[in-house]
Amino acid sequence: MNNRNIIVIGGSAGATQPLKHILSRLPPDLPAAVFIVLHIPARGIGILSTVASSAGPLPVRQAENGMEIQPGQIYLAAPDHHLLLSEDRILLGRGPRENLVRPAIDALFRSAAITHGPRVIGVLLSGLLSDGAAGLNAIKRCGGMAVVQDPMDAISDEMPRRAMEETTVDLCVPGASMGDVLSELVREQAGAALPIPPEIRLEVAIAAGDRIGSDKLLTVADPVALTCPSCGGVLSEVKEQRPMRFRCQVGHGFTADTLAKEQEGRVDEALRVALRIIEERAELVHRMAVDGQRSGRPAVAEMYQARAAEYREYADMIRRVVLQSLDPPARNPDA
Repeated sequence: MNNRNIIVIGGSAGATQPLKHILSRLPPDLPAAVFIVLHIPARGIGILSTVASSAGPLPVRQAENGMEIQPGQIYLAAPDHHLLLSEDRILLGRGPRENLVRPAIDALFRSAAITHGPRVIGVLLSGLLSDGAAGLNAIKRCGGMAVVQDPMDAISDEMPRRAMEETTVDLCVPGASMGDVLSELVREQAGAALPIPPEIRLEVAIAAGDRIGSDKLLTVADPVALTCPSCGGVLSEVKEQRPMRFRCQVGHGFTADTLAKEQEGRVDEALRVALRIIEERAELVHRMAVDGQRSGRPAVAEMYQARAAEYREYADMIRRVVLQSLDPPARNPDA
């Protein structure tokens, strides 16, 4: 078959409703297989039944390792496994998390791109941050089509917006119309196959669980003065990629905005620990000042009281910083 017979769909926050619209509109004779990654907890339950109840006449199955790919079937990623595709079968990968999640949308999109090339239609729905943007870019580089939910129609518009910023998408469609659009696209002839970039193959191998090592990583990324928040290793910036991305030697992957969000949380945690320690220090030297007064040592008491006041000033300063971090400046919609 030379039609576009592989549909890969990714979504996160707010993606359930458009996904229901898509699946309910797909015809029973769909000449394509559908693969879905939603960000779900490692022990997530109920997602399969939610998707199955919306799938109309098409059967929905949770992906299993080695399962044969068949047209007219909907395959849903298993919790805590990357969903990967070979030429005719499904592979479940236990490679490192990407953007703090497993299954990751990018992993599915890349594996579809390198094995099915121009026969792939990548679909990115509502979600936070930018998982899926790099994978959609990989699909385009391998000759496939890129479709995103209209950000104006998405509950969480970050994922579709980031994808549109980082790659030239073919279609931007409201969720309610997506199923009809896909039903037409899968009946079109696929384009010509394109050479597969080796760095995309490497990242698929990482998701599958292959050892990466520093020698392989250096072929696609340059070390930077940043630390992996998952394992504490050195991060390397992936060369000439959009969006900006980083990987460590273990293989954990992050887009820049996901890494910044994770760092923000750690900075807030560190500030709160510092605040607690300084307040405890202020309380201790205050008690030492009181003890100095009681024991007839006014000079010592005065010294400790001054030190307690100094520590309280430091604590007030950190408290203001913490409160400001919880209430960032309003985003300029025209920026």
